[in-house]
Amino acid sequence: MAHKHKNNANHQTACCAMEQNKQESDNDQNGCCTADNDAENYDGHDDDDRNGSESVFRLFSPSLISFVLLIVALLFDNYFPQSWFNGWVRIAWYVVAYLPVGFPVLKDAFQSIIKGAFFSEFFLMSVATIGAFGIGQYAEGVTVMLFYAIGELFQMMAVQKAKSNIKSLLDQRPDTANVLYGANVVSKKASEVTIGEIIELKPGEKLALDGKLLSDHATFNTAALTGESKPDSKLKGDIILAGMINLNSIAQIEVTTAFTDSKLSKILEMVQEATAKKAPTELFIRKFAKIYTPIVVYLAIGICLIPLLFVDNYVFKEWLYRALIFLVISCPCALVISIPLGYFGGIGAASKNGILFKGSTFLDTMAAIQVVVLDKTGTLTKGVFRVQKVVAIEISETDLVNYTAAIEAKSTHPVGSAIVEFANNAKNETVVTGVTEIAGHGIKGFVNGNEILVGSPKLMKKFNIDYDTKLDSIPYTIIVVAINQKYAGYFLIADEIKEDAKSAIESLHKINIKTILLSGDNEAVVMAVAKELNIDEAFGNLLPENKVEKVEALLRQKLKVAFAGDGVNDAPVVALADVGIAMGGLGSDATIETADVVIQNDQPTKIFTAVTIGRKTKQIVWQNIGLAFSVKLIVLILGAGGLASMWEAVFADVGVALLAILNAVRIQRMKF
Repeated sequence: MAHKHKNNANHQTACCAMEQNKQESDNDQNGCCTADNDAENYDGHDDDDRNGSESVFRLFSPSLISFVLLIVALLFDNYFPQSWFNGWVRIAWYVVAYLPVGFPVLKDAFQSIIKGAFFSEFFLMSVATIGAFGIGQYAEGVTVMLFYAIGELFQMMAVQKAKSNIKSLLDQRPDTANVLYGANVVSKKASEVTIGEIIELKPGEKLALDGKLLSDHATFNTAALTGESKPDSKLKGDIILAGMINLNSIAQIEVTTAFTDSKLSKILEMVQEATAKKAPTELFIRKFAKIYTPIVVYLAIGICLIPLLFVDNYVFKEWLYRALIFLVISCPCALVISIPLGYFGGIGAASKNGILFKGSTFLDTMAAIQVVVLDKTGTLTKGVFRVQKVVAIEISETDLVNYTAAIEAKSTHPVGSAIVEFANNAKNETVVTGVTEIAGHGIKGFVNGNEILVGSPKLMKKFNIDYDTKLDSIPYTIIVVAINQKYAGYFLIADEIKEDAKSAIESLHKINIKTILLSGDNEAVVMAVAKELNIDEAFGNLLPENKVEKVEALLRQKLKVAFAGDGVNDAPVVALADVGIAMGGLGSDATIETADVVIQNDQPTKIFTAVTIGRKTKQIVWQNIGLAFSVKLIVLILGAGGLASMWEAVFADVGVALLAILNAVRIQRMKF
C-alpha cells in the first residue's frame, strides 16, 4: 500500500521530489518530479484538504509577498528613484523578496545533495539565481525563482485535479456498518464485521462490504463502481457491492465477503498501485533526465570558462551570465512534470469512466492494440439465460407457460430456471405429480392430470411426437413441449446480448481494430452471435487451453492483442495477452486479479473507451516531449550565443512547463 506524502504548503515541488519509491536508491533520484511522486504515494486522504479562496491565498502568499516586493524594487530602480534605495539597503530588499520563494528551493537543494542527488532541479535553480545575485542581476534572480515557484504551485494544483477523479472513488468505502442483532442495530467498524452477519442499510447510506440482498427489492446508486449515474434495481438474492448507495427503502444485506476482500477494497489497492508501474516513455524520460542534467551543468561551466582561451576581450561577468541563462533554460522541468502528470491524468480519466488501469504502462500498450479478442458469456452477453420467445400451438400461451413452468420448477437445470423465472408472475394454481427426468433429453410429469413432456427436440423423437423440424436448425436452446402426446409449442432460450455490444464492436472497427470471438459455447450459437454483432472472426467449442492457443497464434504474428473476459477459465488467456481486460462486475476474482485493465460496469463499449483514453494520453505525452525539446533547444542555442536574456530563459523553463501542464490536464476534462 502507498503511504501518505505531505507537501510543503509553501513549496509544492514541481521537479525532483526527494522522497521516491522505497525500492529506488537515494542516488537514483535526479530528474524526478512531484507529480510522479505524489501519484505513487497518494492514498486518497490528502492531509492538506484546502477549502475555498482562503486556502488558495495561503498557498500563494509567499509568491505574492515576493511579487509585491519585486514590483516595488523595480519601481524604485526604474521609475521612482529613492536616495535611500541603494547599497546594502537595495541588496537587502531584493534578498527579502527572494527568500519567500527561494528558501524552500535552497533547502531542498541542500537536502538533495546530502542524499546524493547533486544535479537536481533545485541545484540548477539555486546556482542560477544565486549566480544572478553574484553578478548584480538582483531583479532577474528574484524573477527566475518567483516564476519557478509559481510554476510549482500550478503544477501542484494540476496534480490535485488529476487526483480528484481517483479520490472520489477512494472516498466511497465507509468505515462503519450498522449490523442487525435480532431487533437491535449495532454500529460496528466495517473491518470487524464477519461473513454471515446482516447489515441494515438505510436510504442514503453506503454499503461497507459485499453482500447478498435479503430484502425483496432495493435500488442502488452504483456510480462509485461503474461510473454510471443510472440507478440499478436489485432483487432478493442479488449481490450488492461495497460502495453502492441505497436510494429508497431500508434494505437488509447478508455479508458474503470480508472487508479486505470486497470488490471495492481490491479496486482501491489497484488504484493505489497503478501509478507505480511506469510506462516505457516515462521510464525513458526519468533515465534521460539523470544523464541530461549533469551534462548541462558541465556545459554551463564550459560556456563560462572555455571562451577565456579563445576570446580576446573576455569578460567573466558576461560569460557567467550566459552560463546562468543556459542553466535556467536547461532544467528538464517540463518533461519530468508533464509526462507522469499526463499518465496520472489518463488513469484518473479512466477511473472516472469506470475503467481501472493497473499501471501507466498499460495506457501505452492499450493505445497500440491491433486486435481485441473477446469471450462471449458475461463479456458480450449478460451471462444469464432468458426466455426470448414463446410459441404456443393449439393452446393459449398462458397455459403453455404455466404448465411448463410447473414441471420445470421440479428441475435444477438453468434452462428450466429461466422458464420458471419467466412465469414467476403466474397466479394459476397447478397440481404437479409424477415428475421424472429423462437423462439427456428432458423431463416428464403430470400437471392437473395432463401428461407434459418438456425437453429438447430429441425428447419428441424419443416419444415419436411430430413437431416442427425447423427447430432443429435454430442456433439457440430450444425447449419443446408436448401435452398428452401432442406437440404444444416451444420456448426459445438464449443468453441475452448486452445492449451496447453491437456499438462496442462498431466503435472498435472504426479505429481499425480487428475483433475475434472465442467461446466454449456451441459453435452454431457462437457464429450466430458473431454474425449479429458483425465480429470479424469467431470460434466455438473451445476449452481454456484452446483459447490460449488462439491468442498465442496472434502474438506470434507480432500483433498487439487485448483479451476481454470474465470467467475463471479466462484467467490464463487474460494473463497471456498484451493487455488483459476483466469485466469487474460479473468477473471472477481470479480474472480480475490477473487482468491489467478492469471494467467495472461490464459494458463492452468501455473497451473502446479504454483504447481511446490510452491513445489520447500517449498523444498528449508526446506533444509535451516535442514542445519541451524544441523550445529548449532553440533558446539554449540563443542563450549560449548571448542572444537570449534571463527572461527568455524563464519562458523556456517555467513557461514551457506551464504549457505542458495545461496540456497534460486536458485529458481530465475530456468526455469519452
